[in-house]
Amino acid sequence: MRMLSCRTSRPAIQPVAVDSRVHYHSLGDRRGPCGCQTVTKGNTVHVHHVLTVKGTAVATIRPDATLGDATASLRDHGVGALVASRDGRVIDGILSERDVVRALAAHGADTLAHEVSSAMSTSVTTCRADDTIDQMMAMMTERRIRHLPVVDDEGHLAGIISIGDVVKARVGQLEQENNQLHDYIQAR
Repeated sequence: MRMLSCRTSRPAIQPVAVDSRVHYHSLGDRRGPCGCQTVTKGNTVHVHHVLTVKGTAVATIRPDATLGDATASLRDHGVGALVASRDGRVIDGILSERDVVRALAAHGADTLAHEVSSAMSTSVTTCRADDTIDQMMAMMTERRIRHLPVVDDEGHLAGIISIGDVVKARVGQLEQENNQLHDYIQAR
């Protein structure tokens, strides 16, 4: 299995609770309330901010489970992808709804008796807690993926970010920027 990360060899920042919700860095701040360094001008939202709100629970499935079991798990958890893992920590692959549909289209209904490993992607792109939402947006767009498992310093599963999480964080960021501009204009 090949694991890709959007950045390599840098320390990850552990998720930190700040007012029990996503927080944003103020314009011009060098460090946010969580202590992480801002990497761009303006407001920066990091993966660990999203995980603080969303939680770090990840729906996983064993690679030797059947695709029928996987479809039931996707339904039961209300998610679009499952991380394939024998132990819940080491990532063996990822199985998305798209992977299941492709397998069904190629092999018919009998495919549901096949193992997850027969349809999952083994080249898994991952991210880290200190990556920015803007980086996640670019990576998801470029690689045409909707889910990014989050890994810790040892490469173990620490959460998952979906395109929905990225959009929600970005909308929140834009709303805050809009409010800041509105307040600035009103103060003049």
